[in-house]
Amino acid sequence: MSSLNWPLYEVFVRSKQGLDHKHVGSVRAADGQMALEAARDLYTRRNEGCSIWVVESEQITASQPSEQGPLFDPAEDKVYRHASHYSIPADIKHM
Repeated sequence: MSSLNWPLYEVFVRSKQGLDHKHVGSVRAADGQMALEAARDLYTRRNEGCSIWVVESEQITASQPSEQGPLFDPAEDKVYRHASHYSIPADIKHM
């Protein structure tokens, strides 16, 4: 199998200061371990990260911007999910 036929992996890196992983790019690799090592070499050369995730691109299911309405509209009628609709009891101190 030539490297052109290797699966595409999406790379996510968590910075030392951050709490979440951010998408930083993609690599092609024969397997997950090779993808992890390639991602380390490409995306954390200056010791920027403390954690790396690699995910085979074809395993990701994502919404499309054109689906925004049908996908997110049902949440608009659930105003009770917004904290602004609740009052804070007097015996709870604000921070």
